[in-house]
Amino acid sequence: MIFEGLLTDARLIRDRDPAARSTLEVFLLYQGFHALIYHRMAHFLYRHKRFFLARLVSQLARHLTGIEIHPGAKIGRGLFIDHGMGIVIGETAEIGDYCTIYHGVTLGGTGKDTGKRHPTIGDNVLISTGAKVLGPFKVGDNSRIGANAVVLQEVPANSTVVGVKARVVKIGGERVSTTPSFDLDQIHMPDPVAQELCQLTRRVYENEQRIRKAEEDAREYDE
Repeated sequence: MIFEGLLTDARLIRDRDPAARSTLEVFLLYQGFHALIYHRMAHFLYRHKRFFLARLVSQLARHLTGIEIHPGAKIGRGLFIDHGMGIVIGETAEIGDYCTIYHGVTLGGTGKDTGKRHPTIGDNVLISTGAKVLGPFKVGDNSRIGANAVVLQEVPANSTVVGVKARVVKIGGERVSTTPSFDLDQIHMPDPVAQELCQLTRRVYENEQRIRKAEEDAREYDE
């Protein structure tokens, strides 16, 4: 049963990675797939309360693959870990089916929560290089998380999020406005330098008028 599931995972990785030439290549050479093999074993031990052995297997996997997955994490079918180095997945993290995770990703906690501390990732989610998803919230199905994003709150389904702190920029392929729109006319908008020069000219003219009037008053006084 476990072998059949791993064979399905390997075939899905082969189909989704244009660099993969065969299922055998995935089995033998893909460290992301090797991490999945170790995790299936570690998670089996974890569910049967063999916690020490489970951690032993997961730490061996970390040493061999550079990918750290806690034995308690729940991972669905068809996870594609591309490259994989530096990935960390916490104990209460959950990953749905057919997700893709690139290197340097963390599915972690913030240190503020107890119990459920790590994120729940929906189906068909892509998490790009270096992204950090931190906290016990849900990332909706079919979402995309940009490279190096720091996600600290729930992500709606079919969304694209980017940035630090991450913000939603697309939902269902439609761009989301993240800043107020002022509809400025960039061609006919006022020139602040020209406005300041006009004010200076007006002040010079007013001062000249005052001086001229003072001179006229002085002449009338002399006469």
